[in-house]
Amino acid sequence: MADRRVDPDDGAAYTWEEFSAYYKGKYKKKAVDEYWEECKPVKTKKGKAKGEGKGKGKAEPKAKAKVKAEPKAKAKAKAKAKAKARKPPGAFKVCVCGGAGGIGQPLSMFMALDPNVKELSVFDLNIAMVPPAGVAADLGHLDKKSEVKGYVAEVGQPAVTALDEECLKGCNLVLIPAGMPRKPGQTRDDLFKINADIAKGLVEACGKHCPEAIIALIVNPVNSIVPAMAELYKKKGLDPTKIVGVTTLDCVRASKFVGQITGKNPNFINVPVIGGHAGVTIMPVFSQDKTAASIDKDKIAELDKRVQDAGTEVVNAKNGKGSATLSMGYAGARLGRSILAGLAGRRRVECAYVKSDITDLPYFTSKVLFGENGVQKVLPIGELNEYETTRLEEAKAALKLEIETGMKYAEANELNC
Repeated sequence: MADRRVDPDDGAAYTWEEFSAYYKGKYKKKAVDEYWEECKPVKTKKGKAKGEGKGKGKAEPKAKAKVKAEPKAKAKAKAKAKAKARKPPGAFKVCVCGGAGGIGQPLSMFMALDPNVKELSVFDLNIAMVPPAGVAADLGHLDKKSEVKGYVAEVGQPAVTALDEECLKGCNLVLIPAGMPRKPGQTRDDLFKINADIAKGLVEACGKHCPEAIIALIVNPVNSIVPAMAELYKKKGLDPTKIVGVTTLDCVRASKFVGQITGKNPNFINVPVIGGHAGVTIMPVFSQDKTAASIDKDKIAELDKRVQDAGTEVVNAKNGKGSATLSMGYAGARLGRSILAGLAGRRRVECAYVKSDITDLPYFTSKVLFGENGVQKVLPIGELNEYETTRLEEAKAALKLEIETGMKYAEANELNC
């Protein structure tokens, strides 16, 4: 049987003949081949791919659904618009602020490996564990086409002036794994005030040098920091949807833990995690993944709690000498790759914490469609079972208070850019 793969642009499955016929003449053959390789194969009931390689076996008679469903003129106009919006692979500039830190170094490495990245800026302060120029030199020896440059600033110097034009100008994506970790005895309010000021400085610099860039924040507490920065962006007349909270690690953990319980490959498990990015606001929706939904209902509450407390699990394993840096670097890069793919015209869906109207809260984590404009569409929560419906109310109640903290900060501050 012919190999069939799912085109992430519309979620439908096609043979190579249908796929290549649709894109023929719109993009170069090499680009179509690369896109085909990114598409996931459709599996049989036994879990095996239908065939091996492009177009083996007889092509199925039905035409590609997109073409069939649209009048020729409309399909032609859509293809022309899409071709215009899509940037060539490898044409993007990315900056990692805090790129010499525990999360920043693996995150920078993953982004340097991304074929969509042409130039990578690694920025950090002069008190970082290693100089950002050293991280850049190290990554510059990878056999990849991305050019990596390091930038440093003195402690206490305003980010809007420290982050010079060369570092940020032309950036399409800015990843920010910056800020201070929570210390023993420190309240969340104390942590928020410190990290909100750090995030504000970096967001100011982005507003000045690359206002069209997507800003992906890995700054705790994310539930409060993202609303604060998005509202500040809005006050300045900038687009608040450019501010995105990175919650991908919750999804990564949920899928991994389900794989451990079921013995299935977590690469093919996709558990959406909605709500927020701390404690009870982290809400895995196990019922929406086929493998996760097969787990005994009596085990779901315990599994839910493990996803919520997974960060503490890592801290304890490191004997208090570190937190989740490697897994967060991986998760942040996964979101970064999806954002860049979307900007290139190859739409991707990831869970993220963004400005939202799908609930009665102004900010919420759910599935987000990333496309040519960044956040293309915030997708609805979908169907929940009885347990998840109860959990949603618990998550929203806690999240509401944390959002209010961020909103109050935005009311009392302004961006100086």
